[in-house]
Amino acid sequence: MPKFAANLSMMFTEHTFLDRFTAASNAGFTGVEFLFPYDFEAEEIHAALTKAGLKQALFNTPPGDWQAGERGMAAIPGRNQEFREFFEQALDYADVLQPDAIHVMAGNAAGKSAQATFIDNLSWAAEEAGDQQLVIEPINSRDMPGYFLNRSDQAVAILQTVGAPNLKLQFDMYHVQIMEGDLTRRLQKMIPFLGHVQVAGVPDRHEPDAGELNTIHLFETLDRLEYAGWVGCEYHPAGDTVEGLGWFRELMGKA
Repeated sequence: MPKFAANLSMMFTEHTFLDRFTAASNAGFTGVEFLFPYDFEAEEIHAALTKAGLKQALFNTPPGDWQAGERGMAAIPGRNQEFREFFEQALDYADVLQPDAIHVMAGNAAGKSAQATFIDNLSWAAEEAGDQQLVIEPINSRDMPGYFLNRSDQAVAILQTVGAPNLKLQFDMYHVQIMEGDLTRRLQKMIPFLGHVQVAGVPDRHEPDAGELNTIHLFETLDRLEYAGWVGCEYHPAGDTVEGLGWFRELMGKA
């Protein structure tokens, strides 16, 4: 089975954020991810990671004004300088937290100018990041209408245009199932580009074993494809987080 990272923005919300690290470790996770670290000092988060014995799998670049509906700005024409300042902030946090990947959020945009802006910003970011891996993620238009990047083929075309070895695909089974389906074949096609994988039940974004996905089959597919990265559990528990982890305990028992 793959290695799983708990998403602390959605899971273990029965605890304060910095206490979620220990809760995830106690539940058996070896890695964590979250949306944004920027409400805390990087050293505070690093201390929580170290205390819990966890690896930081991933976090996102700053989104801008989230409450106003902003979802990143890498593809928004005219905001290049703002994006680059925010990206430098993400790199500062990465220096401390040592994530396996940083998700570069595209933002709400459309058209050829957005495509060109995204490619330009990603090319700059990949060079600026050095050895730090970056990822881009197609997000479904139902949950995030107006987001620039929606489909896996669209993402791969951008990756191939940029051509940076440290820029990869973040493949969220939840988003890809809603937009495209055919997950087994898509994983087989996308494996050369995969930098991070996420999972949640479809359609309600609860536990992975709830809904229309055969996640056991998909996890076994990742094993057959020799995917060595993280699978981030980016879902909203239907109830208590630990009570809903039967799927995880069963998988770990089989590992």
